[in-house]
Amino acid sequence: MRNLIDGFARKFEQIDSETRGLLGQLPEDRIFSNVGTAELPYMSAGTCLLRSAAAVEQTFGGITTRLWDDPFEWTLPEKLSTQELILEYLDEVAETRLHGLAFLASDDDLSRELPAPEKLRSIFSLLLETAATADHYLGRAAAIYQILTGSKIRRR
Repeated sequence: MRNLIDGFARKFEQIDSETRGLLGQLPEDRIFSNVGTAELPYMSAGTCLLRSAAAVEQTFGGITTRLWDDPFEWTLPEKLSTQELILEYLDEVAETRLHGLAFLASDDDLSRELPAPEKLRSIFSLLLETAATADHYLGRAAAIYQILTGSKIRRR
């Protein structure tokens, strides 16, 4: 059975969909505008969207290849400076995620432990933490969008 895996798949699809939706609403010239508030110091919606996607990429890359590289270097705003480039990156992350989910044959695989990256962790705990981290950064991006535009984003 893959009930838990399918649940994780739906959650990560939701995060991907909301990320793309928010990115599409951001004015191109404001993607990396820093809000500089006490609550969100020097963060931009674009940076938060990239950190959300990078968390997913790092985890699923680690699950499939055991390489736990932080995608920080190739997700810098200087490299992914436009909506088009960010969407291309999101496509790569989605492909990595789908490959990683296909790597898991049944919910029993979620109890397997991996050296992730410094200590042994179950795949379940990795996916749970990654979903929470990605969702957290997406929420920050939505809050920054509200600060920048005065418009509210409704999240699922």
